[in-house]
Amino acid sequence: MPSNVPNAFAELLASATRSAVHLEMRDSYAVDYETGPFAEWRRGFRHDPADRASWWRPWLDLVQETVARGVVIRRARIVSEPVSEYTRFLYDGTFTNVAAGELVRWLPRRQASGIALPGNDFWLFDDKVVRWNHFTGDGQSAGGEVTTDSAAAKLCSEAFDAVWALAIPHDQYAIT
Repeated sequence: MPSNVPNAFAELLASATRSAVHLEMRDSYAVDYETGPFAEWRRGFRHDPADRASWWRPWLDLVQETVARGVVIRRARIVSEPVSEYTRFLYDGTFTNVAAGELVRWLPRRQASGIALPGNDFWLFDDKVVRWNHFTGDGQSAGGEVTTDSAAAKLCSEAFDAVWALAIPHDQYAIT
């Protein structure tokens, strides 16, 4: 990786000038089932969209600032149906991403069978820089990896575009 390519995620997003796309392909990510936001959600807590101060967080500031600079941020999630409990949790909170300016779509996994997908979730910045998100078998983060390999960037760009074309916008996707 060239030394002029930022490695920290916030730096990667700050360096984007046109686009940042994120493809998520797991049905669950490691969460604490006993404490934290997922546990609270399981106990029935839901964010009130009208009470923005209660759910706004630094990530959403970063997204809003990036979108305000003219960068289009798109997130696509490939999900098995019926969806996992964790996917329901993500779905219920996605309105916050949308409020910050992200465009979000959902693709039922059955519809993704004909798409050549990379082996890992990723972020792709300006169709040039890929940040792979690695996970362990139980969904724990195994760290990220940044590459400017043009073949990897092309694979990610084509995969994301194919998913995006088939995916359902968040406000139209019905959880099953």
